[in-house]
Parts: sequence; structure tokens; C-alpha cells
Amino acid sequence: MSDPYTLYTVLEAPRITEKATKCQETDNQVTFKVQRSASKAQIKAAVEKMFDVKVVGVQTVNVKGKAKRFGRTMGRRKDWKKAIVRLEEGQAVDFYQHQ
Repeated sequence: MSDPYTLYTVLEAPRITEKATKCQETDNQVTFKVQRSASKAQIKAAVEKMFDVKVVGVQTVNVKGKAKRFGRTMGRRKDWKKAIVRLEEGQAVDFYQHQ
């Protein structure tokens, strides 16, 4: 878990939706799409190292991929994992300023 490459590959992308934005403003929570094999401890370590914030807790959700139609055949989108990270009071992550 101390390998920096592993920490930077745990977080795949931020989830910027209406609900995630509202949770970020009111509840001090940030939402990420993460690797399916990532544990809560790995997610916490990655967020703390990448954004220099203190994480209070991590909740994860395994999201099932939707069944979609591709012409005549039915297909399926990939399953993925979502992590909701609660930050300590007074701390925030700004996705638009971070490089």
C-alpha cells in the first residue's frame, strides 16, 4: 500500500453529478469512481496523499452495469465501484484547481 503507483491507480475519476456536488457542499463528502479491487484503507490513503486532506470515513458501493441494447443484441455495461469519502470539517477537494 505504500507503493505510490498503487495509490495513484486506485482512484479512477471523480464523480461530478448533481447529487455528488450537493453532498460535497453540504456534507463535506467527495465521490470517486475507484478500482473494483480497492479496499477502503487503500482509498483513504490515496485520497489523503493525492489531495493533502484528512479523511474521516469511506463508504463504498458496487454499482451494477446497465443492460443496454446494441442493435438486435442485448449487451451490458461494465460493473464499477463508487467510493464516497467524508472529509474532516473545514477541508475540501477542488477538482478544478488540482493538477
